[in-house]
Order: sequence, then C-alpha cells, then structure tokens
Amino acid sequence: MKQLNLKEITQYVEENIGIFHQKRIAGLNALKLKKVLGKKNPYLYKAKYILTAQDIIKSLTDAFISSQEETIFGDWMEGLAIFINQKVYQGRKSGMQELI
Repeated sequence: MKQLNLKEITQYVEENIGIFHQKRIAGLNALKLKKVLGKKNPYLYKAKYILTAQDIIKSLTDAFISSQEETIFGDWMEGLAIFINQKVYQGRKSGMQELI
C-alpha cells in the first residue's frame, strides 16, 4: 500500500470540481416545466395544501435540484474514490455492468 498523497487529492479536486458545477447548471438549463409536471401526482399538491402556481413551481424545482445534486455529487465522489484507490492500491473500477 502506497502512502496517500494529499497534494494529489487536492489537485484532483481542483481540476474536477468544475464538472460538478457544470452538470448542475446544464441540468437546470435543460429543466422543462411540462416534463417535471408530467411526473408528479397533482393530488399530492392538494393534500399538501399547495395551492398557488408559485408554490407548485418552488416545490418542483426544489425537489428536482435536490435529486439532481445528490446524483451528480455521488457520481463525482465515486470518481474521487476511484482516483484515491488507484493511487493507494493501484485499483480500478470494475468493468461489470450493474444488474438493476
């Protein structure tokens, strides 16, 4: 096992954190109200006492952003973990496909 070099980790983060932010912005730019509304149960808003268009839009965008950020950040952290594993253990990501 090699010693973990924090300067390499810092450099990786500095070089790759922009990808996280670029994907967030791209996701927001691609957000379409009609698409998001089609995935939601309209009765849920009534049950939650969300009655105005402003409240519906805020609820939709907050949920979309939260979900999108979790996915993008998870993917980014996976890349960081693979990088560290490669540096310390000469490991790599499996080429196997997930069965879901």
